[in-house]
Amino acid sequence: MALAGCSWLLLSAAFLSTGAEIAITPEPEQPAEGDNVTLAVRGLSGELLAYSWYAGPTISLAHLVSSYIVSTGDETPGPAHTGREAVRPDGSLDIQGALPGHSGTYILQTLNRQLQTEVGYGHLRVYEILAPPVVIANSTELVERRDTLRLVCSSPSPAEVRWFFNGEALPIALRLGLSPDGRVLTRHGIRREEAGAYQCEVRNPVSASRSEPLNLNVYYGPERVAILQDSTTLTGCTIKVDFNASLTLWCVSRSCPEPEYVWAFNGRALKNGHDHLNISGMTAAQEGTYTCIAKNPKTLLSGSASVVVKLTAAVVAMSIVPVPAKPTEGQDVTLTVQGYPKDLLVYAWYRGPASEPNRLLSQLPSGNWIAGPAHTGREVGFANCSLLVQKLNLTDAGRYTLKTVTLQGKTETLELELQVAPLE
Repeated sequence: MALAGCSWLLLSAAFLSTGAEIAITPEPEQPAEGDNVTLAVRGLSGELLAYSWYAGPTISLAHLVSSYIVSTGDETPGPAHTGREAVRPDGSLDIQGALPGHSGTYILQTLNRQLQTEVGYGHLRVYEILAPPVVIANSTELVERRDTLRLVCSSPSPAEVRWFFNGEALPIALRLGLSPDGRVLTRHGIRREEAGAYQCEVRNPVSASRSEPLNLNVYYGPERVAILQDSTTLTGCTIKVDFNASLTLWCVSRSCPEPEYVWAFNGRALKNGHDHLNISGMTAAQEGTYTCIAKNPKTLLSGSASVVVKLTAAVVAMSIVPVPAKPTEGQDVTLTVQGYPKDLLVYAWYRGPASEPNRLLSQLPSGNWIAGPAHTGREVGFANCSLLVQKLNLTDAGRYTLKTVTLQGKTETLELELQVAPLE
């Protein structure tokens, strides 16, 4: 008896019965693309003449995969045949190297010798081997509390999506920004704690694939700008420094990225773009207010801190120090004055007691100095009251007297015994 696929389809309209006992299950149950799959059939009854397999929701010629004649083993492919299907003698359907496109509803129609048909339904899902997704960001450089982060897990495959932050499962607080399908992560007013590496992973029952990390930078600050010395916060404080000592001020802040620095002394900008400022050879001229301004080039915010630097009270009292301390014949010596009055009006140096015949020179308010009766032509005066004596000879040894007068009329006299060593 010859059974053509088309004539059998017509006959089934008259003799169709529901095959509730026919069970169709895929083996393996959750196949991956490329697997060999069998749609195993159980529950067939009676002496059967033929099988017909359909890939689709209904029995129609357009969905016919293959017809199989039991007695001869002849198989006739239908319009829905992909070249991978083959019917077994027991009615099961083999699919070689199944693809995701083979997913869907399958129908088996059987024909017995009484020309009665039974129908069984099954469903096949072939899972894709997932390719790594890609995380796409609206920006990888954001400003804290100002900008919004939007990350998209881009993958062409329908799959479950999971997110990871710095290699760990996404924190619950961040999960609140996920879209219903899990593919979009949004964070309004991004925080610095949310800077780091973001990844997404797509998965199905047979495959999981994770994206490359996308690194997010969150810029903030500067905050808590402070000036430090020896790891002690000194903002708004007064630092007292010994005369001729050195001091380094450090400007610190909480900022990302590292800020740009500008230093100012008594309101005037200094040529220093570093995070520290060195003050060498401390004198009264370096007393004042030092300010550090930190500027963040990304947030466009700035902050500042100031500190007052003064000479220690111990050196406010005026003193004379010869430099070098033990000069020799023929050398120059500077009688350096420490702690001279800031409100100085005039000073005078004397060779011996403070009397007019012994006056070497005088410094006037204009800044010029005038030679006195005892001036030898080798003495030079400076604005800080110091005296330079050039090309010493042995007769230069002895007492030197400094007399200062302030704007308030206060007079102070200081003496020094200078020793000059002879040449050997």
